[in-house]
Amino acid sequence: MTSVTLAPGLIYYPDYLDRSAQEALLQALREITREAPLFSPTMPRTGRPFSVRMTNCGRLGWVSDIDGYRYQPTHPETGKPWPDMPERVLKAWEELSGYPHPPDACLVNFYEPTARMGLHQDKDEMEFDAPVVSLSLGDTALFRYGGPERNDPTRSIRLRSGDAIVFGGPARLIYHGIDRLMTGTSDLLPQGGRLNLTLRKVEKPL
Repeated sequence: MTSVTLAPGLIYYPDYLDRSAQEALLQALREITREAPLFSPTMPRTGRPFSVRMTNCGRLGWVSDIDGYRYQPTHPETGKPWPDMPERVLKAWEELSGYPHPPDACLVNFYEPTARMGLHQDKDEMEFDAPVVSLSLGDTALFRYGGPERNDPTRSIRLRSGDAIVFGGPARLIYHGIDRLMTGTSDLLPQGGRLNLTLRKVEKPL
């Protein structure tokens, strides 16, 4: 398994998922979104919608609305529990995280061609000793990452379909985001766009 250290604790795994694994995971995500449909999270206070749509799988799911960012055990629109994580997602956590406990949440973000994600930290969790594991499917994305302070210098890397990236240790709370998608760079999703899966340990283990 090839890996590249982009910064201390920030590890990039190009071509982590081969084409057959990507297709199998996409099929599993289709089943998840039938049970837990994509929804549009909104910004706290302003209610402005994100440019991505999302859903979750696992014991907990991340949501954002007028009341703030949080994790909860049910879908904000259907009120039903989130579906279980696919086995291939759990395998990725086991292979890449180096953490002895399973993840609590897997965020599934769908980027349409014009969607993006501003620089932010993943800091709504209680357990920062666990890394964040991210998997990419679909069109290539220009991923930007910096340091623990918003004004730290940033760099960019292209994340392609099947790539994985892990934020751990000193990189756990770095600012990062998606500047843009490079449309037409993958034929995995028939309608185009990108799916990003983000695995997180939310609560401290007992």
